[in-house]
Amino acid sequence: MKILEQYILRRVVLMFTTALLPVLAIIWTTQVLRRINLVTDSGQSVGSFMLLATMILPTIIATVLPFALVIGITHTLTTMNNDSELAVIDAAGAPRRTIQRPLLMLAGGLSVFSLVMMGFVEPAMRVNVRTMIATAYADLLSSVIEEKTFRQIEPGLFVQISERQAGRKMKGLLVADSRDPSSELIYYAREGAVEETGKALVMQDGEVQRKAPNGDVTVIRFDRYAFDLSDLSEERGQARYGAKDRDLFYLMDPDPLDDRYVSNPNDFTAELHRRISAAFFPLVFAVISLMICGDARSHREARIHPMASALIMALALFWASNYVTSLAETSPTFVPLQYMIPLASGGAAAFMLATNRSPRLPKAVSALLTKIVAVTQKRLGANAGGAA
Repeated sequence: MKILEQYILRRVVLMFTTALLPVLAIIWTTQVLRRINLVTDSGQSVGSFMLLATMILPTIIATVLPFALVIGITHTLTTMNNDSELAVIDAAGAPRRTIQRPLLMLAGGLSVFSLVMMGFVEPAMRVNVRTMIATAYADLLSSVIEEKTFRQIEPGLFVQISERQAGRKMKGLLVADSRDPSSELIYYAREGAVEETGKALVMQDGEVQRKAPNGDVTVIRFDRYAFDLSDLSEERGQARYGAKDRDLFYLMDPDPLDDRYVSNPNDFTAELHRRISAAFFPLVFAVISLMICGDARSHREARIHPMASALIMALALFWASNYVTSLAETSPTFVPLQYMIPLASGGAAAFMLATNRSPRLPKAVSALLTKIVAVTQKRLGANAGGAA
């Protein structure tokens, strides 16, 4: 690689990293805060929460990475153009591929990296996160860790305790069970404990009130009563995996006995093609960025900032891809569109790049924007003059 190519690549990589890390940190923080209830609700340690936060990070890298690349390329090339470096490169007779080749190589490497992340690393982390959360919430005792607070174990089942004691013992239990529409049950007990297996809640010295649909209430006192938790513990302790939780090889050949696949086979097909098509985004976004700001331009040329133009196009393609994926989940006839969006847009940008054409707004739109800018500048000048 030539010295000039190394220089351009080094600057783009530096700006790419500078853009990637803050955006990644912000999105990662918002995702982690959504899981803060793992500590507050289930009594997990801070170490477990940090482990969960670490596993969430790889699931968002592939999404942020293409946009950071757009920022890195457009900012670097725009700065070089403003410093007349691109003009000097052209004047020296260097071919366009001197600028394009290192950036396309970087984008190609990031596309392969994105495919590996989305195909294997991200689903593995999702599985670990789901398993960890399911295990944390499987124990009823940990779910009602807070004293004197009603805690919803599942829809229709609430538990409150007055005091937790050593071991798995509790005092002052209140259990409200309205899961069965034919009757509403309320259990009061002076004390109780969850079995080591988590299969039953054994209550002592209490009563149960049963309210029938007609309004009749029956009260039964008991010395010892075992509230069955076997189905609840098994259901809460078992993580359920969807299409996004499966790796690329599984999506290519799903288990025909998988309940999720049997009920929604289109989800697996759409997810498979989404990952493969989305892997092209770094390369496509790089071509679009080079098309917009890969050549020397006059400072007097009126145009929207190249970074804004490139990001708008990238966001539009990203939104269109997600929209088509949602359509593919309903019908496999939309699957070809998942590939057509990145490949067609990338091909059009590559054609304009190869033929040295620059994207331009229609004359009517350009004239309208120019008029709006002129009116805005006039008003700002008038306001500044009035203030003086």
